[in-house]
Amino acid sequence: MLSNLTVWLKLLLAVILSAAVSFFMTPPVKKFAEKVGAIDVPKDDRRVHDHPVPRMGGLAIFFGFVLAVLAFVDMTTPIMGMLIGAVIIAAMGAVDDIVSLNAWVKLGIQILAALVAIRSGVVFNVISNPLIFSDKAFIAIGYLTVPLTVLWIVGCTNAVNLIDGLDGLAVGVSAISSLTMLVVALFVSEPNVALILAALTGACLGFIPFNLNPAKIFMGDVGSQLLGFILATVSIMGMFKFHAIITFLVPVLAMSVPLADTVFAFFRRIVHGQSPFHADKGHFHHRLLAMGLSQKQAVAVLYAISAVLGLLAVLLAGTYTAVRIVCLVLAFIISIGVWFFVFRKRPGGKSPQSPSCNAPEADKEET
Repeated sequence: MLSNLTVWLKLLLAVILSAAVSFFMTPPVKKFAEKVGAIDVPKDDRRVHDHPVPRMGGLAIFFGFVLAVLAFVDMTTPIMGMLIGAVIIAAMGAVDDIVSLNAWVKLGIQILAALVAIRSGVVFNVISNPLIFSDKAFIAIGYLTVPLTVLWIVGCTNAVNLIDGLDGLAVGVSAISSLTMLVVALFVSEPNVALILAALTGACLGFIPFNLNPAKIFMGDVGSQLLGFILATVSIMGMFKFHAIITFLVPVLAMSVPLADTVFAFFRRIVHGQSPFHADKGHFHHRLLAMGLSQKQAVAVLYAISAVLGLLAVLLAGTYTAVRIVCLVLAFIISIGVWFFVFRKRPGGKSPQSPSCNAPEADKEET
């Protein structure tokens, strides 16, 4: 497939179309957000921004992505299911950006969207065996198929939503994750999956100029949850099955920053006796800000971590056992390094996650 010029042309056109639609749709979406009152007002010290900023910019990403998929991707039942689920997520996110839905209502709608995708065939029932020296290439998960698929889709949907706390962070990390999985999809000859990811990458790139610090518009829940949902469902279609590679670790590494942040956030809140949906100042980007980094520097650090782990994911998809081992070791070292860098105590004994820390919070409530 790597030598197929038609595929490469479609990939290029998908990126260009989705980026162009996303870019040119953002200004009218911004006006629409202002008209319907989808404005994020910094009413407390949890907000990073100091002035009202329109949200709902994710609608532009949605339009660019969907148009490119419809134009270049061969429609199959799973892809139709993914698109229907994406419409559900986008509609829910748009409403939430205007009226702030209850967290449990959003969770229920996310599960509904996941079940729609699963019903259409977006489901994994086997995963590659992470024990690279084992003779058993795949592990069947049997009756856990649907619950684990729902957990993966809903988890990724919320993971991207939870890191959407600094200008350009979530959309940039999503673009890096999408590009990572696009490259792997090309390696394993999944042209349809590669085209979907090309559409998503382009839609993110078209929106980034409006979202970088200082952001002119936030993508809101309609954008962050949409990106998480698509990355989750596409990873199932292209990475989790039918290929003799460590398919479970490829998408996990590609989306490691939002996934790790979400896991740490949930456990941290539960340990402190709080609801796992309770917003706090303990996310990775808040800890980086508490260490003295500016918004742009914190975003750059997380971009770099995502890119390095994404590169390791690409190398991990190779066929050489030695390369896989090296990638796993490097991923572990990087993870430990990031842990100590982000969580280390500051002078005076205070850690970045201390309640007294003055790090600002995300631009919106968390799901």
